[in-house]
Amino acid sequence: MRLRNSFLFLTFLITILSFFNANAQGYKIKTIVIDAGHGGVKPGARGAISWEKDVALKVALKLGTKLQDELPAIKIIQTRRTDVDVDWYRRAEIANDAKADLFISIHCNSMPAGNSHVRGTETFVGAYRRINEMDAGLKENEEIIKDKNYKKQSSYDPTDPEEAILLSLYKSLYRSKSLALASYIQKNYTEVNKRVNRGVKEQGLLILQRAAMPSILTEIGFISNKEEEKYINSEEGQEEIVTAIVNAIKQYKKEVEN
Repeated sequence: MRLRNSFLFLTFLITILSFFNANAQGYKIKTIVIDAGHGGVKPGARGAISWEKDVALKVALKLGTKLQDELPAIKIIQTRRTDVDVDWYRRAEIANDAKADLFISIHCNSMPAGNSHVRGTETFVGAYRRINEMDAGLKENEEIIKDKNYKKQSSYDPTDPEEAILLSLYKSLYRSKSLALASYIQKNYTEVNKRVNRGVKEQGLLILQRAAMPSILTEIGFISNKEEEKYINSEEGQEEIVTAIVNAIKQYKKEVEN
């Protein structure tokens, strides 16, 4: 375990040095990975007329197409293009292997019975094992925790000083950029699409923790709210959501490349 952690530590340091070197030479966003949440036997939340996995996939594919049309110099990678279950750790691995500049995960929110009136959008950035995890983070991690591969793939040890250094480096390197992108996305949802703004939040989401680049998970609406479920399933609604995210990426791109 110690040898493995040392290897991860060295790899992370090399990544950081490469990142700063790229910035010194004129940083450009070259690759974006889009992740349609859930899939296959892990359908996510269920609404009255749809499953989260299907809505997320439609929006993710439309987002990829619009990004390719409007930012043709950027390579777009989808973690899935069909109704398949991609292991949680593999999603971040795809982004890491591609040396992606951004990781964007698309999800739908949900509330239990009796709270179907709740609506709006919220966007998450990764946080590491907060003592008081919020319900949203636990809910998104639920399927991952049940995954038989979880214990095999998770090597996080909060008592390891190397892990503490890794977390510190992550926060200083990627946290501010992730928050910037998340803020742009929420601003566009709210000011342009006139959606209810539930804010930008930091959660211990395992997929985001694994991604070695600025990463966000955006909840595009509540599938448990009948009116909002119709919106996120409609052509008009999906176009508005996609446009909001694309515009946010353009704003973020302008900021970091300057």
